[in-house]
Amino acid sequence: MASLLAPPASTRGILPPPRRPALTPRAARSCYRFRTDDDGVVDVAVAAGEGGGYTVGVEVPPLPGARRREGGLLLRPAGSAEAVPLDGACPAAELSFRAPPAPFSFSFLLTDGEGAEIRTHRRTPFRVPVGVGPGSPAPLGLSLSEGGAANFALYSRSAKGVVLCLYGRGGGGGKPALEIELDPYVNRTGNVWHVSLESVEGYGSYGFRCGLFGMGHPLLDPYAKVIGDLVAANPLHVKGITAPSMSCLGSLATPPSYNWGRDKWPRLPLEKLVVYRANVALFTKDKSSGLPDNVAGTFSGVASKIQRFRSLGVNAVLLEPVFQFDQVKGPYFPYHFFSPMDSYGGEGCSASAITAMKDMVKAMHRNGIEVLLEVVFTHTAEGEADGQMISISGVDNSSYYIADEIAGCKSGILNCNSPVTQNLILDSLRHWVIDFHVDGFCFINAPFLVRGPRGEYLSRPPLLESIAFDPVLSKTKIIADPWSPLGISNVQFPFPHWKRWAEMNTRFSIDVRNFLKGEALIGALATRLCGSGDLFSNRGPAFSFNYVSRNSGLTLVDLVSFSNGDLASESSWNCGEEGPSEDSVVLQKRLRQIRNFIFILFVSLGIPVLNMGDECGHSSAGSTSYKDRVPLNWKALKTSFVKEVTGFISFLAALRSRRGDIFQRREFLKLENISWHGNNLSEPRWEDPTSKFLCMHIIAENDVNTPELTKGDLYICFNSNEEPASATLPAPAEGSVWLRLVDTSLALPGFFTTESNLKVHQVLGYSSYEVKAHSCVLFESKRDLPQFL
Repeated sequence: MASLLAPPASTRGILPPPRRPALTPRAARSCYRFRTDDDGVVDVAVAAGEGGGYTVGVEVPPLPGARRREGGLLLRPAGSAEAVPLDGACPAAELSFRAPPAPFSFSFLLTDGEGAEIRTHRRTPFRVPVGVGPGSPAPLGLSLSEGGAANFALYSRSAKGVVLCLYGRGGGGGKPALEIELDPYVNRTGNVWHVSLESVEGYGSYGFRCGLFGMGHPLLDPYAKVIGDLVAANPLHVKGITAPSMSCLGSLATPPSYNWGRDKWPRLPLEKLVVYRANVALFTKDKSSGLPDNVAGTFSGVASKIQRFRSLGVNAVLLEPVFQFDQVKGPYFPYHFFSPMDSYGGEGCSASAITAMKDMVKAMHRNGIEVLLEVVFTHTAEGEADGQMISISGVDNSSYYIADEIAGCKSGILNCNSPVTQNLILDSLRHWVIDFHVDGFCFINAPFLVRGPRGEYLSRPPLLESIAFDPVLSKTKIIADPWSPLGISNVQFPFPHWKRWAEMNTRFSIDVRNFLKGEALIGALATRLCGSGDLFSNRGPAFSFNYVSRNSGLTLVDLVSFSNGDLASESSWNCGEEGPSEDSVVLQKRLRQIRNFIFILFVSLGIPVLNMGDECGHSSAGSTSYKDRVPLNWKALKTSFVKEVTGFISFLAALRSRRGDIFQRREFLKLENISWHGNNLSEPRWEDPTSKFLCMHIIAENDVNTPELTKGDLYICFNSNEEPASATLPAPAEGSVWLRLVDTSLALPGFFTTESNLKVHQVLGYSSYEVKAHSCVLFESKRDLPQFL
């Protein structure tokens, strides 16, 4: 028998039949009804035959009004010269054939006795999908059963037609091996298109064409859990330039299984966090990391440096976005929300990245370190401005994006508070918590999460409220970050929080920079030291994530080395000479300022956030551009400067832990436990812009549950003057002395206290202490030095 299999084709014009044609003795595998171009119908049934073959039955029932065909009808399989007559008053015929495993398409032609061809109402040949079912509208994305069956579900309100494209392993040269057009009467429930396949064996990846008659290049399933092959797509035409384009496909492979063993979320209290922000690739990509090429710049590379985090006293790592992103635009421009970046796995594929990330999270948890993810849900790498349509932009732009442009924004903005986008975001977040054991999220460009469908600000955004009270997500850390990668100003604003949301404290960075530069009122510094009560009065200081530098601006060493006219918004100070310097006075001043920044970060109420490389003098040569950042140089860790800074950070992290009664609080310090002083216990000159010296006396609360070791008062001095200032220490409790723990003006090893030289740093009450220019000093009152040791 000649081949009855048609080339891969779409299945158009199929309507559910009222009854099973021809194959009455057998159970039909699938049944279809086609409308014809002469106002008639053709019923088709396909059933599994003997020996792995198939039988197809075709019947043409007479309908009133349909054109009468003289001389009988002939059934001719596509690609065959043989024809089979349809007999009887209700013309019908059966054919048997052998075929590869379903799914596939069977195509045939019908002609009358005069040789006139009968086609579908769309003037196309009859094509019947075998092994294809209506499918289910839930869950969205690809669902694979243990028996090998697959269900596909895609939300698209605007699509006039959807075609499921299946590709062979390796992408099949960019052409789909099988296309199945979804019928809106059979494969659509509400706004969800769906279809099921008995098997996807032999296929490697899939995508969807969305649009009238399924036109356009294949789009990535927004809910795909594993990313598949890249295939060639239509060229992009942007601003008169034609550029090649690629389509990203979803993988038909089952996500790699993973044994979490006894892994547990650390569930660290918010107030006890010490956070380190890092970029997965740049953290270990440099050869100086000493890692093999397939480990450097990956999740495995981050995991290999856990001891580094521990040495700094870090117990939470905040990773820059790890979702699939546009490699030209950078990690803050994702195009998919359910899978980690392929290049972050050792083998450069999606499955490898998934396993490597889970290994990293598991290793972090084993060492008591939480893993937080920066996430971007306000925009994507897609957009009409540059012709990119990878996934949701092509699937349903009107449902997922805000229709009108927002002033100052050149990228398409997601309509985060629409039900469909909100569900996508919530499903993504739960996926990372449940499948990857992630401990929390930092939401970049947070002000845009508050916007409504027309770009207006909402007083009670449904997305943020849903996250705050979600049974899964509410147990994680949720942090709002006002910084925008879209070139829009970084502004702190009243954020709806329900006492669940924490925030990156932009005001902390600005005020501390201005104070150390000598350009801020001392009251601004006092507010930040006490936990930014002006911003977090209804939540507490633990909801303030403090930082002095971040990846989107100057690094810490650049903050004290560059201050030209282009950097006015950075509030930086070059300490007397622009850029690299060999002047010892300038270098010493810069070193002191670095110590001051780190010191203030750790002695302020709130959560300290270190930026990658700030502990080792990492520089971007004064550039604030994200694209100018370079990989971390691990050779720098061996220098005396880095050893000093690393030791200082570790000391301060231990101090915060030891004095958790002061620095690790969910509530603000009581007014009666704080007093402020200027020179020699005088009143601070709060409103004097020339006043650049402030002392803070923190009186320890008498709590019977607090060990005697942690009950000493603290006296902290801050001087941003060019001249020294005199601080008179108040009288400590009877039998106690003041112990100097830190003086950032001193040389190593004396600028912070070690266990070997405690008595050298004793200072009596009412003693006058000279606080050098541009320095900070910390004293703690102690009664029993041997016990302190």
